[in-house]
Amino acid sequence: MKLFSGNSNRVLAEAITAYLDIPLGRASVRRFADQEIFVEIQENVRGEDVFIVQSTSYPANDHLMELLIMIDATRRASARRITAVLPYFGYARQDRKAGGRTPISAKLVANLITEAGADRVMTLDLHAGQIQGFFDIPTDNLFSVPLLSRDIKEHHELSNLMVVSPDVGGVVRARALAKRIDALLAIVDKRREKPGESEVMNIIGDVTGRNCILIDDIIDSGGTLCNAAEALLAAGAESVTAYITHGVLSGGAVARIAASKLRELVISDSIQPTSAILAAPNIRVITTANLLGEAIARTASERSVSSLFD
Repeated sequence: MKLFSGNSNRVLAEAITAYLDIPLGRASVRRFADQEIFVEIQENVRGEDVFIVQSTSYPANDHLMELLIMIDATRRASARRITAVLPYFGYARQDRKAGGRTPISAKLVANLITEAGADRVMTLDLHAGQIQGFFDIPTDNLFSVPLLSRDIKEHHELSNLMVVSPDVGGVVRARALAKRIDALLAIVDKRREKPGESEVMNIIGDVTGRNCILIDDIIDSGGTLCNAAEALLAAGAESVTAYITHGVLSGGAVARIAASKLRELVISDSIQPTSAILAAPNIRVITTANLLGEAIARTASERSVSSLFD
């Protein structure tokens, strides 16, 4: 087994190799003067089971091209099997035609990864589970709920918790977490007027006196989360903490979270956190290295991955 990393999240790749007790594969990913990407795999991969760790986070297009070129390079070097490990799968929010003459970019990216030569894909908390069907190769969608529930049990008093979904679409995820920590469930009903903006309408469920745990897969601008936190507190919640898998946190999101009424935002390292995120007083990062490392080990040894979440 060989594991390589692009430039998107090398820190996470190194943590995964530490868990697996193997060295990180030697590869050079650099750019020509005109910003064309050049990849050189600097060790033999003939007949090897190759894993390429690369989140397609900002800058999404650069990191996606790095991934595609690394897949092509290892395929042409006669790797036996190539698994693209995407802790964060970019373009996942474009999973359907939201209007006339618009693309389904998630399907396009799935086609690109497949055509580049990947034999299978491993990712974490897809924005929509049906994206697995966009790939014509085996796809493992790992779940962060066991990781998040463990952290909640370590940092919160469970007797007064209520799990809250920030929208109707996230109810399945919220219900799975609530079941694991034996908590009640509430839902924030909101109306989105335009992309990037949301208006909270009402809270479904009684949150009075409860310490609320908001759970979602992606936080980008942070507007929806901050609005939900304010609505929950206005409805009588004691406190609001958010657990989000993918901390995109673009634009002024970090400052918005720091100034919000959230007690804490907990994100994973599926996207490499910036210095601003690490310096924020109410943002905490937990690692997915052990989860991804164990899934990679099981894939390499042909053992069950789904049993990780039983």
